[in-house]
This record gives sequence, C-alpha cells and structure tokens, in this order.
Amino acid sequence: MLERASATPLMAVKNLEAWYGESHILHGIDLDIAEGEVVTLLGRNGAGKTTALRSIMGMVSRRTGSIRIGGKQTIGHTSRQIARLGVGYVPEERGIYASLTVKENLHLPPRIRPGGLSDEQIFELFPNIRERLASHGSKLSGGEQQMLALGRILRTGAQLLLCDELTEGLAPVIVQQIGATLRALRQRGFTILLVESNFRFAQGVADRHYIVEQGRIVDMVDNDDLEHSLPRLNRYLGV
Repeated sequence: MLERASATPLMAVKNLEAWYGESHILHGIDLDIAEGEVVTLLGRNGAGKTTALRSIMGMVSRRTGSIRIGGKQTIGHTSRQIARLGVGYVPEERGIYASLTVKENLHLPPRIRPGGLSDEQIFELFPNIRERLASHGSKLSGGEQQMLALGRILRTGAQLLLCDELTEGLAPVIVQQIGATLRALRQRGFTILLVESNFRFAQGVADRHYIVEQGRIVDMVDNDDLEHSLPRLNRYLGV
C-alpha cells in the first residue's frame, strides 16, 4: 500500500474494526483526510465501503480502533455527538421523506454549527430544488432526491461530508451536475469522503483514492497517478 503522511489531518482513522451484530465487517481500516480534500473509497460491492462511512458516524452495532475528527477521539461518541463536530452523512438511500415537501425536507435537519449554506446558496448549486419547493418527496426524480439529500446537509454547518454513492442510478447529465457541485464545494473549503462505484466519476472529482477489499484498505492512489496505476486498479476493481 502506498503511504501518505498527513501532519494535521482533519480526520484520522486507525485500525478501525466494525460489526453488524455478530458479523465482523471491517478488519483494521486506516485512512486520513486533510481539510479541503476530496477522497474516495473505491472497491467492489460488499468490500466494506458503506460500513466504513457508517462506522465513522457511529451507526454500527460495535466498533473499535481510533477515529479522531478535528483532533477529538470519537470512537465512543454517539451519532448525534459526531454530527455536532461538523460531520454530515448523505446515505446511499438518500432518506427523503415522501410525505414532506421539498422545503420541509430541506429544513428538517437542525443547524449544528455556524457556516451552513443559506437556502439561496443551495438553490444556486441546485436550481431544481428551488423549482420544486412545494412538491412532495414522492414526486421527485432520483436526481432531484440526491440534490435535496446533499443540499439539506449543507444547511447544517457540517464541513466534513460523508457521501455514499451519490451518482448511483442517475442520468449522465445529473452525474455531471453532481460532479460540478463537489468541485464547487471543494473550492468553498468542504472536506469530502466519498464512496463511489463510478471510477471515471471519482477520477474527475477526487484528490486521492483508497481501495477497500474485504474490510481492509489495500492501496492508496493519488489522482495524478491514476492513469499510471490502472493495471493495479484493474486487479482490485475490474475497471
């Protein structure tokens, strides 16, 4: 595995193990992410990528190891406590409430700290949301649901975003818009850890890529070295 030293990472994960009930899913994950970076977790289905995000958020039945966010140890924290450190989670299933309007969904999570985007700033990123404010969640397309799921986290003041499969099942034009949004958020200083199956999409937005296999980080590739590393990635991902 390629090593990368980070003097003051915003988040440092060391020897993270995680379980769902009796199922042991993660087997010693090590990763770090610096403030302002976009980093992806790449790997085949079932490799443990989503579990890694859920473990960071304290959403598994048991976890051990070390997770430091902003220098604070969070391995014993609840999800609520972790969120209040400025961590936002966008799940793969998006979590849009069908019976609520877009505006109600957008305003549902509380603001956890200063610095959250205003509604107007969110509408600049996602014009579709402005147009659908009175529509119920059940009426939104998959792309609109994804924009809403990301937009409502941006309101909260979270600066470290954990995003799970943002592009899955979306039309190419929406994937392009999501990519442009992530690059814009990076320019605003957001830090993003992204689970992604779309290798080419990841290449267009990320600084680095961790490869997850059977609950372990088995490699790390800088985006600048990605093309030269394709033979290695083919072995891991079959891309």
